Amino acid sequence: MKLFRRITEHETVKALGPGLITGAADDDPSGIATYSQAGAQFGFNTLWTLVLTYPFMVGIQLVSARIGRVTGKGLAANIRRAYSPWLLYIVVLLLLVANVINIAADIAAMGEAMHLVTGFGSAHFYSLGMGFLCLTLQIFLPYRTYVSYLKWLTLGLLAYVATVFIVHMPWGEVMARTAWPHFVFTKDSVALIVAIFGTTISPYLFFWQASQEVEEIRADENAQALRKLPEDAGTHLRRIKADTMIGMGFSNIVAYFIMLTTAVTLGAHGITNIQTSAQAAEALRPLAGQFAFVLFALGIIGTGMLAVPVLAGSAAYAVTESFKWRNGLDMKVLQAREFYAIISLATIGGMLLNFAPIDPIKALVWSAQINGVIAVPIMTVMMMLAHNRKIMGPFTLTTRHTFIGWAGVAIMLVAVVAMFLTM
Repeated sequence: MKLFRRITEHETVKALGPGLITGAADDDPSGIATYSQAGAQFGFNTLWTLVLTYPFMVGIQLVSARIGRVTGKGLAANIRRAYSPWLLYIVVLLLLVANVINIAADIAAMGEAMHLVTGFGSAHFYSLGMGFLCLTLQIFLPYRTYVSYLKWLTLGLLAYVATVFIVHMPWGEVMARTAWPHFVFTKDSVALIVAIFGTTISPYLFFWQASQEVEEIRADENAQALRKLPEDAGTHLRRIKADTMIGMGFSNIVAYFIMLTTAVTLGAHGITNIQTSAQAAEALRPLAGQFAFVLFALGIIGTGMLAVPVLAGSAAYAVTESFKWRNGLDMKVLQAREFYAIISLATIGGMLLNFAPIDPIKALVWSAQINGVIAVPIMTVMMMLAHNRKIMGPFTLTTRHTFIGWAGVAIMLVAVVAMFLTM
């Protein structure tokens, strides 16, 4: 509570930015599909995973934001500075592949959701429109305006909270299962838990939040990296902490409500094989009513509009920082041609992938596997960077943050090992 007493209500609202947007983007359409499958297949028995992952999400995102704010450079730039460029190139290539596949899945889900809501037209046509709209906003809107729109888009996720209160919910059982789940560890259940961890703690979120802290510095003519202006450290580190805690909390609360909604409707009626977020929305219609269906579908569209720019933007930051090219959403297209070219290629590549003869479910699995594998070395490198005095100066991690960060690395390592054992 001391943290929030130090920040006035007005300052708290202004402070919400990189952490809130990062957390909301975590609940993208492919993530919605994962949470829906968990609720439909295992009912309330996977709710505990979202309680478990919250402190580790906060811990690792705080590390990425801290690196960005202290150094004034993104993750890729700092990794290149401290380690071999070839290590960075391999990681960034895997990140780029995973992000494009994820973009494809999200754009497809948005198109399907729009088709379900309108009842006419082609899902592919809507997907193209959504993809080009996301791309246009990133390229032509000034950074400050763009960020303000992203903040408002996070409200679309409240559709999943509203949906829960439209259907009957046995809250006593929900609380009991959250605190003490009745869970049998089988091949399928372990695979789903790994999927939940993988979609909750994803590498693209690390790169995005660190780079957005750099954007915040660039957007304020009076701001500088904390290594150059250490007297501002108290204010900004408190702001980062509040922003990240609220953003990751928002993310996990929404995911929790998605699981609740699908558990009490789909799972309770024997509908357990949900493969896409749009399929989950359609399955809700006869069980929870038209209003719940529309809310769920609109939530898919809103979070997709938020997630696609984050996926494309994080890839662009990683690639341009790797090759020391100019980057930033605050720059004009001609000032950062390579940056906007990568955003365009990643988004258009995802759009075109929807027309390829590739099973979208397998594509999601590949994306999750790549994210899970590269998350462990990236988190490890981040923790080492955060303790490197040449990089962080006097702003290395505290003992508490160190413990939480390395515990998050251990959790993800266990998840990756379990994934390979169950493949």
